[in-house]
Amino acid sequence: MAEQLTTREVFGFLRPDQLHTISDAADIVRFAAGDTIYQRGAKADHFYAVLSGQVTLRLPGKEGVSINIDELTRGAMFGSCICFNRDSYALTAQCTEDAELLKISGSVLDRLMEEDRTMGYALQSRISEMYYGRYIETMKKLQAIVMNIPIESN
Repeated sequence: MAEQLTTREVFGFLRPDQLHTISDAADIVRFAAGDTIYQRGAKADHFYAVLSGQVTLRLPGKEGVSINIDELTRGAMFGSCICFNRDSYALTAQCTEDAELLKISGSVLDRLMEEDRTMGYALQSRISEMYYGRYIETMKKLQAIVMNIPIESN
């Protein structure tokens, strides 16, 4: 499992013992197209990496309507955002294709970051950069939607 971690840029700088600890707390899980990985509001206790397939992150709304926030493919990471101290998922993650994911315990990552604050800072920085990039792309999508809505006059 450690080889799955070392290929992820976010974990590429970790020491072998840290990789081993995370590897012991990770599983490879498989989902079919249409399966929900987690719902918005559920307890955020895992961090995921897409090994194959596609996962869509959605913001659910009223009456079954949802906004597609991002489509994630091989190499993308998502889920528990330990660096922001969130205890629940902000979005719903659903497979749009059969997918194989690396499922990592958020509590193990949190413990490692507490034990080695230098590593913790570096890991938080990389995760924050990844999430911030996703945020900027989402804002661009929302801006494009809003700019295309005609303004009605009375």
